[in-house]
Amino acid sequence: MSAFWKTATVGESIVPVSVAGKSKIQTKDYKRTGAYPIVDQGQAPIAGWTDSVDAVIEAPLPLIVFGDHSRTFKYLDHPFARGADGTQLLRPVDEIDPLFFLYACRAIDLPSRGYNRHFTVLKEMEIAFPTDKQVQRSVAALLKRAERAVVLQHEIVSLLEEAKSATMQQLFSRGLRGKAQRETEIGPIPENWQLRSIPDLCDIWSGGTPTKSIAAFWSGDIPWVSGKDLKRPVLDDATDHISEAGVANGSRLAPADSVLLLVRGMGLAKDLPVAVISRPMAFNQDVKALVSKHGYSGSFLRSVIYAGKDRLLSQMATSAHGTKTLNLHDLSHFVVPTPPTTHEAEEIASVFATLDRKIDLHQRKGEALDQLFKSLLRMLMAGEVSVEDLDLSALPTTEGSAA
Repeated sequence: MSAFWKTATVGESIVPVSVAGKSKIQTKDYKRTGAYPIVDQGQAPIAGWTDSVDAVIEAPLPLIVFGDHSRTFKYLDHPFARGADGTQLLRPVDEIDPLFFLYACRAIDLPSRGYNRHFTVLKEMEIAFPTDKQVQRSVAALLKRAERAVVLQHEIVSLLEEAKSATMQQLFSRGLRGKAQRETEIGPIPENWQLRSIPDLCDIWSGGTPTKSIAAFWSGDIPWVSGKDLKRPVLDDATDHISEAGVANGSRLAPADSVLLLVRGMGLAKDLPVAVISRPMAFNQDVKALVSKHGYSGSFLRSVIYAGKDRLLSQMATSAHGTKTLNLHDLSHFVVPTPPTTHEAEEIASVFATLDRKIDLHQRKGEALDQLFKSLLRMLMAGEVSVEDLDLSALPTTEGSAA
């Protein structure tokens, strides 16, 4: 550490914050709109809104809100109200810039104590800071830009996901050419389309796991897919690989352009992981393969499955062990709208594939930028590099804090 840097504990780096008389907002009283944002210990920057002036903290600002249970840090430089669940207000001493202090705190490896409080542990942790406040501000500004770049990619993905959902709704109810509609059990569809079950469109294959203790089964180059791999619309590889003997021992090899669908596991709690495979792959027992038997491409099958994911999700059951499971019987009787020709189906699949590629591109950019931010946070807060050493001209210069 340079002689121009100092170290101190977090407890030594903060001053008391007085907000006497300011009430806290109970979760049940959060509003969807209001004059003032509510900040609590959750992950979201804003948890809700309130019009209660008695709860509003207007000074001293800026402040750092620390989630005593969740270990989150948030930077507040505008009036706000606090949620009632476990928040601490932190204000650094005058020699430390508040935004720099935020990132210094976030660079701390604060071990989890479950739902126990963490503030007493945090106060004993050390931070380092340059003695020159202008250097602090330069470091904080750079980290803010880097983090804003990550947030921007997430915002783009959200907008593209909304566009995709709206496009799906339009195409599967009107078709590509705005045809007249007819009512069905799943809502309006083009009048010349029909509802077909998943088994009518494709065969449903089950997978499995080769014997773990036999090394020869796990020494090949055949991708073996589990739920953790189903993160992209098109799957080119998997984390694990098996041999042909491993396939014969317990798994099954799905042909290229099949659709792999997660039917059991934690991944079902938030979404419906489904991907098209670009080459033959094996898969485990938590995944089903949908193998087309009428000339429909994997991209189209994925699009109709994804278009109906909300209805699929509503049929999920929780097992006795708390693991989400998509019932195979329900999947077999699940119906999807299909156009009269595979040509029209492929036109629709092409629209979704274009949107999927854009979404995937920005997700990858977000992941890369997130890794860059984390590396910068570690190195800058350890004094390993200086702002002058870095060329980050490609990062956006948009205003607004990502903190």
